[in-house]
Amino acid sequence: MLKIFTLIKRSLKNSFDNIRNEQLKHNLLQAIPFWIGSVITGFFAVMYAQVFAWGEHLMNFIFDWHAWMIFIIAPIGFVLSWWLVKEFAPNAKGSGIPQVMAAVELANPKEHRKIRNLLSIKIIFFKILSSVILVIGGGAVGREGPTIQIAGSVFRKVNEYLPDWWPKISKKNMIMTGAAAGLAAAFNTPLGGIVFAVEELSKTHINYFKTALFTAVIIAGLTAQTLAGSYLYLGYPKTNDVSLMVMFPIILVAATAGIMASQLSVIMLKINSWKKKKLKTDKANVIFLIVCALIIASIAYFINREVLGSGKEIMERVLFTKDKHEDWYVPILRMLGPALSFTSGGAGGIFAPALTAGASIGSVISGIIHLTPNETNVVILAGMVAFLTGITRAPFTSAIIVLEMTDRHSLIFHLMLAGMVSSIASILVSRHSLYDVLKVNFLAEIRSKNEQNPETHNKGE
Repeated sequence: MLKIFTLIKRSLKNSFDNIRNEQLKHNLLQAIPFWIGSVITGFFAVMYAQVFAWGEHLMNFIFDWHAWMIFIIAPIGFVLSWWLVKEFAPNAKGSGIPQVMAAVELANPKEHRKIRNLLSIKIIFFKILSSVILVIGGGAVGREGPTIQIAGSVFRKVNEYLPDWWPKISKKNMIMTGAAAGLAAAFNTPLGGIVFAVEELSKTHINYFKTALFTAVIIAGLTAQTLAGSYLYLGYPKTNDVSLMVMFPIILVAATAGIMASQLSVIMLKINSWKKKKLKTDKANVIFLIVCALIIASIAYFINREVLGSGKEIMERVLFTKDKHEDWYVPILRMLGPALSFTSGGAGGIFAPALTAGASIGSVISGIIHLTPNETNVVILAGMVAFLTGITRAPFTSAIIVLEMTDRHSLIFHLMLAGMVSSIASILVSRHSLYDVLKVNFLAEIRSKNEQNPETHNKGE
């Protein structure tokens, strides 16, 4: 096998040596790794989406079969998801976006070897496995954030496998481009992927990697569409014949969602801090996880099963059926579910749960003030943008993602207004985003471990 691989590399080198135009050869060699990473990312994004959807369907099937089974599968799912991450890939926990942000910061000559602790093949495997197990157990998590860490790992490995004679490619640009391609493939939102790379990840001038970024997003998106078909994440909600007066409920919903999202971030960070101080043993962690799982199971069984899973079905129902108005307590449940699931220590993202929480807030408020169905749809979409902004502090990314996943380009100003209002309101609760704080925590952990044991920590994966 090694001989075949060596032969392929040698024949590739000979082929490129035949290209006489040095500039063309250099540009081609620079582009190919991004293309390869994008195709692999598109494949992983589709495969992961299908497996994750299967996990949610299995959870719903079990609940429909015998609702009391949730009291069994929830504790098993929470504990097993946490144990897999703890034992085999500690940095696969949670969303994956803070890990990618930390990896971008580590992409410098002194610290680049530490990136393998955050982005690797092992993390890809356990990220998928842990998050699917958690969602089968009723965890309120999504797959979009994990897809970004998976994509960053793919691009990092592609860069690592390049032969010595290949022109060197910036690790930072490779990781940022991979993250953008991952988001684009996860949501089928190419513009969202580009804006995400610029707004959330990039401290580098975009001119240095704009061509790689654009082509990677396009190729990853096309690969995902080839495998899964052309689709919108949500569809085409009706939003026509809406007056300018809808801006007032948008501002109300955006401010409410921004404050609630920022408060949720603070609560999750406090839970993580409390766990680190108080839960020193595996036994204590298992007890905590069982209690969290039983709380979610009890709510699902006795109150409302909508606390379970990513919540995409809630968004689809309030946008595309006549049943548009949620009960007043649903936004609270859609915050409680992610708070307990995201802090469990297992893998799973908060993008989809954040969109669901925002949709439920828009649904409740639009019902209280008696908006028309089309106005309700606009306010629900604004709530989705606002809550995601409160979590990420990336208003333009949030607006573009919701815009692309529903193909409602006429609402661009409405959604941007929601993002900006939420961004201002969320600062009243906390100056820093959830991702920023988690990124700092990951960097501190990795740097402290590296100082304690630099030799073993810098070895292979």
